[in-house]
Amino acid sequence: MTADCVIHDAFVLTVDERNRLYERGTVLIEDGRITDVRSSRDDDAELAADLVIDGEGKLVMPGLVNAHTHLELTPLLGAFSDLDLMEMMSGMTAIFGHIAEGEYDYFARAGYELAALNFLSGGVTTVNSMDVRPGGGAETFGEAGLRGFFGMALSDLFWDVSVEEQFDRAREFIDEYHGAYDGRIRATINPHDDWSCTRELWEHTAELADEYPDLLVHTHLLELEASNTMARSNGAEDSLALLDDVGLLDDRLVAAHFRLADGEDIQRTAEADASVAHCPSIFCYWNTGGDVQWTPVPELRAAGVDVGLGIDDHYWHDSYSLFGEARQARLAANLKRSTGQYDSMELVRMLTIEGAEALGVGDEIGSLEPGKRADVILLDVEKPKFTPLTNIPAQVTNNAAPADVETVIVDGDVLMKAGDVKTMETDAVRDRVEAAVDRFESETEWELGIGESEPPSTMNVARDLPKRGPSQLLGRLAFQSLRDRLPL
Repeated sequence: MTADCVIHDAFVLTVDERNRLYERGTVLIEDGRITDVRSSRDDDAELAADLVIDGEGKLVMPGLVNAHTHLELTPLLGAFSDLDLMEMMSGMTAIFGHIAEGEYDYFARAGYELAALNFLSGGVTTVNSMDVRPGGGAETFGEAGLRGFFGMALSDLFWDVSVEEQFDRAREFIDEYHGAYDGRIRATINPHDDWSCTRELWEHTAELADEYPDLLVHTHLLELEASNTMARSNGAEDSLALLDDVGLLDDRLVAAHFRLADGEDIQRTAEADASVAHCPSIFCYWNTGGDVQWTPVPELRAAGVDVGLGIDDHYWHDSYSLFGEARQARLAANLKRSTGQYDSMELVRMLTIEGAEALGVGDEIGSLEPGKRADVILLDVEKPKFTPLTNIPAQVTNNAAPADVETVIVDGDVLMKAGDVKTMETDAVRDRVEAAVDRFESETEWELGIGESEPPSTMNVARDLPKRGPSQLLGRLAFQSLRDRLPL
């Protein structure tokens, strides 16, 4: 038997239907696909292959799937950490307003590079990202050898860029990047959310989705109390009813957060075969109130809804660790409800195969099975932190960290081996990011020091905020809230 790559004598966590776990297993890869996963044989180290990896002391598992994220502001890691919620939101919105107008392109590019480097080295092999100018992300992740779903955020009540221009840009992006880099990069359609989009924008989105029937529709849904308020302003009973009205409540929908979903919402989502991306850390860090409702993930999964895990805006909570999202999902759910909301293997599946299924590619990636694309990561489990190596799924979800990832393979290509990234120049990326941050500081009033970060003054942030869109947004929400209190 021949192969391009042989990994032998490793712990192998397949995440297949039976969640098979080999104590001494072998994975064979040829032409970018997994050809066999089995118990190791004594002569596996002698198999003819371009690359033979001795897996002793290593855990082999599927690459991680980051089911929802934003990447452009990655260089601002640490900048938002000590701000209050309104300072963070206004500062971020002002920057995105500039990016939407074509400014700070150098900064967004640096953000994509830094994100790709850190996600790659931390075992994330697929991302689903919604950004303002996604072309740089598609190119950076594609050239790094990673998989990515990318799309342009669309909103008529958030930016001051015309709807026509936004959709023209979205079409240009789709036509240029969908299926690029040997199919590893895919375009998505991204209405930003259900609280800053009018019915007209949702209708435009449905038309675009009809033009490109193989693209996912990726949005924030039922994230805020304003979600259903805006839906009523748009002439629908609630957010899901609005999406159903315009023809977007179907199996192409990936809904991030879904925090305020009730039992009826869960049932409608399951019947539509839509998916959910759960991002626990962002809401733990930026909790809007002690009684905040928590995403009903156990009920969603019980109803048959695919739920993946996402990091969301990692620069809001200063972490690239998707492993950490699994741990946070468990801790937050147990605290909010009671102990035992998940077992460890459920969380492993949400990190991998369920994230892939949520993005419609579960038949291609997400588990180690013959015929699937070879997206594989190896963790060093000989470290003292993993001793004794019992209950590997629990170790992955409670104990593992990006620094434990030693080797990363995507589509059969080795992107990192023994901690050495092969497809990106680490020092050059660091230099470009530091130069971009220096330039950003010189062009804005942000102060990004080693001891603390300071945003521009409130007056200057207000000056830089988009004007027309947000004022209409606040006006519509206020008027609908009044109507809700005083029904006619």
